[in-house]
Amino acid sequence: MTATDITQPSWTVRSAYLAPPGFESIMEQELARRGAGDLCWHGRLALSARPRVVCLWALDIWDAPEEHAVPSIKGAARIMRAIQRNWAGYVPTLHRRSALVTDALPPLRPKPFTFPAVGPDAHLGAWTLLSADRLLLSRTKSSPFVNGEVPFVENRTDPPSRAYLKLWEALLRLGQWPVAGESCIDLGACPGGWTWVAASCGAHVTAIDRSPLAENVAGLPNVTCRYESAFGLDPESCDPVDWLFSDIIAYPTRLLALARRWIASGRAARIVMTIKFQGETDHDTADAFAAIPGGRVLHLWHNKHELTFFWQRDPS
Repeated sequence: MTATDITQPSWTVRSAYLAPPGFESIMEQELARRGAGDLCWHGRLALSARPRVVCLWALDIWDAPEEHAVPSIKGAARIMRAIQRNWAGYVPTLHRRSALVTDALPPLRPKPFTFPAVGPDAHLGAWTLLSADRLLLSRTKSSPFVNGEVPFVENRTDPPSRAYLKLWEALLRLGQWPVAGESCIDLGACPGGWTWVAASCGAHVTAIDRSPLAENVAGLPNVTCRYESAFGLDPESCDPVDWLFSDIIAYPTRLLALARRWIASGRAARIVMTIKFQGETDHDTADAFAAIPGGRVLHLWHNKHELTFFWQRDPS
């Protein structure tokens, strides 16, 4: 990562990007492609002297950074309280001093979400201490969540893998999820984490995989298992579905072709698909996903070396 001294007085921060833990170098690659210029790193927060650019790998983007001299803890809190109520701190250093600043602000006590749930709608700013007397804040940011983190009250009994958390987060971000009376196809469903999510919402799920699902998922009354290839399934042969899900392990270019094929068929009203990367990160294919009309790409808190593609058919 580029190591620029954030203490230099000439540095004016115009945008900041919070990387997922362990993926700082990948986000730095993307920012270089986008023309973000030289970066300063403050923990996982990449600071840029240029205006905000698109960054698929960022958990959160601070798009209106302001730097303030703060000779005291109360002074830092006073500045933020004068602007708005809700602030989330990012604290890679100066933990004790940052905790005292937090204590001087109105309380912000986010709780784990119980799925199904919608995300927060309250306005939230972000701040960090670059040094003991330098406050960086942003009144606005891209994520409504504290540092882009989306914790859940987990189910450690029923789902056959932890992959269900990705779909929970994706649906929470969408603000909608499958309901009774709707139909879903889950491509590459084994062992059944995503099928379990959709079925537990009340929808009917057709699970497509050559391998069997976990018995407790396959045995659900609203789950139908088809033992065939997810890539071999012809969308034109399927009845229209409300949701198409895919958490398949495959090369991004192959997943892109799969998504385009289903969109062209008109058989799916909505798509949620994990874009998994093997080895080097294929930024070109990620951008191709993001360029699909009606689609968007995010790095979820529960994603690993992967992104999530969302698509919804134009209702018109």
